[in-house]
Amino acid sequence: MTRGRIVRGAALFAAAAGVSYGLILNLCHAVFACGCRSWWNGAAEQCNIHEEGVRHCPWCAYGDAGFWLAMALLLAPQAVLSFWPARWSWGIRAAAVLAAFPVAGTAVAAGYGWYAGYWR
Repeated sequence: MTRGRIVRGAALFAAAAGVSYGLILNLCHAVFACGCRSWWNGAAEQCNIHEEGVRHCPWCAYGDAGFWLAMALLLAPQAVLSFWPARWSWGIRAAAVLAAFPVAGTAVAAGYGWYAGYWR
């Protein structure tokens, strides 16, 4: 792997990770309907984690460790795609890395929801 390819992969991954981090709470609410909002719009202030007698959002229920594990699992495919040694054009690689966010995020959320029994 050439130095230029590593730098481009790192730049792509950093940009994708920033987008993913910025949108993860929106995805959380889209999957769990829990009340989480964008970081700049209250974050987890309205999350059902603060209500008694209801099932709690799995990403919030497991605390910081649970959130950061979900984030790491979501970012892993983006990292792999950012550095994958395929001869993809920059646009195709960027599209694949960005598309990994909703795909991996939904899969991670589904796993958390299943494990926590959120939809029972």
